[in-house]
Amino acid sequence: MTQTSDLDRVTMIVLRYMRRPLFALLFVYSVGIMGMALMPGQVVDGETTYMNLFHAFYFFTYTATTTGFGELPDGFSDEQRLWTIFCLYTGVIAWFYAIGSLIRLVQNPYFIQAMDGFRFARKVKGNVEPFVILCGFGDTGSLLARGLSDHRMRAVILDSDPERIKALGVRDYTVAMPGLHADASAPKHLLAAGVEHPACRALVVLTNDDDVTLKIAVMARHLNPRLRVICRSSSAPHEANLRALDNVTVVDPFEIFAQLVYWAIARPELHNLNAWFVGAHGVELGAPIQVPRGTWVLCGYGRMGHWIHRYLQAHGVGVRIIDPGVDAKVAGEGTAIVQAYADHSALVTAGIDDAAGVVVATNRDSDNLNTLLAVTELNPEAFRIVRQNSHENQVAFDAARADLVLQHSLTTARRILKLLISPLVQELIDWLAEHEPARTEELVARLQAAVGAESPHLWSVRLVPGEAPAVTEYLDAGGAVALGALCRDARSFPEALPCEVLAVRRAGQSIMLPEKDFSLGVGDELLFCSVYWVETMLQATLHNPYTLRYVVTGLDEPRGYVFAWLEDRLQRHRGRFSAPASRRPPPGRGR
Repeated sequence: MTQTSDLDRVTMIVLRYMRRPLFALLFVYSVGIMGMALMPGQVVDGETTYMNLFHAFYFFTYTATTTGFGELPDGFSDEQRLWTIFCLYTGVIAWFYAIGSLIRLVQNPYFIQAMDGFRFARKVKGNVEPFVILCGFGDTGSLLARGLSDHRMRAVILDSDPERIKALGVRDYTVAMPGLHADASAPKHLLAAGVEHPACRALVVLTNDDDVTLKIAVMARHLNPRLRVICRSSSAPHEANLRALDNVTVVDPFEIFAQLVYWAIARPELHNLNAWFVGAHGVELGAPIQVPRGTWVLCGYGRMGHWIHRYLQAHGVGVRIIDPGVDAKVAGEGTAIVQAYADHSALVTAGIDDAAGVVVATNRDSDNLNTLLAVTELNPEAFRIVRQNSHENQVAFDAARADLVLQHSLTTARRILKLLISPLVQELIDWLAEHEPARTEELVARLQAAVGAESPHLWSVRLVPGEAPAVTEYLDAGGAVALGALCRDARSFPEALPCEVLAVRRAGQSIMLPEKDFSLGVGDELLFCSVYWVETMLQATLHNPYTLRYVVTGLDEPRGYVFAWLEDRLQRHRGRFSAPASRRPPPGRGR
């Protein structure tokens, strides 16, 4: 069976609603024109005149617009005027009927939905820039869309809530982000969103229903097996099913939260670098938070609490758990447990007075804020890390003045944004986490020297003909391009641009923090960290062969066929009239 397109659906609805009004107008006009042509006019030279069909149609045309040019082409007889009165009233009634039907049509929800779908599919089909399909425009989706906009990355948005799509229309994004109120798990809507479009780079699923998330991922894998799919999962069974799918990346917000908590406690320099990479507000590179050492109190032992406990326990950080439903067998031996809600008495029992800090990680913002008040009263010196579940409560958490607020949706959006920019970003962070803090401090020093106090701009490029034609052509011709040479400023040679290459991926292997003399090859993927305007300058080097040769060799070669020919002629001329050294007269002698 042939699938019905959005245009066919719109046409069908229009014909269904406007069929009778159009027939009514056609009938009234036909009867009126024919009657006007048959009505006897004035007697001229003893003969009765009649209006022809063209003049009758012309008369009804300007009369329907209430223009009123008069009785044309000649004055009317009484019979014609009587017929005109009849046609005017019937025409007005027909037009009121047609206009009323048209108003009902444009207000019909199915017509509005079909028109929205048609316009949405047309925008997506005509897009030539790379884009991402975003399924779900809640807190996480909205924050991710803002991050994509800041990096000049386009997105196509699907959401089942019409109010969220209305909210999308008032956002001041720097790039076009069309949205559609639709069920993203329906294949026709994924096709309309461009799941098979050649410019589609990834599909991000951020729905609040794990079953819907799994369904969207499965549909996308069948519609376009090569398309990368990134999903958020908060349920262990669904996460296992998603990970079993090929080319699907699963982001676990609870694991991310636990990782950030551990970095803040045990690796503050890495936590500072990661926060600076993602553009966290108020974060200054090289100024990590100072977290005291000692035992920590963990309030809440759900799935997120399990992850936090696992990370801290694996790295030798002592933890005391407060939760009414915690199981001592699950928590493990040697862990102090208080089976109660995190109120004053439970905090006192857990030893909050001598704890280094507290992690409040329940799934209710009101309980988290209440626990913060109790901790502030019992131990004002304790370091307070709190979980924020809803973005709408931002003002209350700002007023709480916790030392570190980890927002559930924001941390997830930032992790997905790093994956969309380049997987090398997270690989670099994970690589630094496995090495000594000295490597992180070394990278921070390099970035401070290159970027300074400006906001970082992370971007990646592959040395392939479509993205770097000048470099690939130069390398294929036998030339060599070093990493440091590529990053030179063509405006002030040989100075370097304010950027650092953080990682290079070659043949499936990642090389972290390469040196300046690293030789590049065709197919390499480079991850840059720079100020924003550097990307434009390096794009010119990657695409312009003359600029590339200049930054590599320092020689400004002539451009164009004519100038190259003149330069070649000039070199030959100089070679012809310059005598060899053995034949030149010695200095001081005459000719």
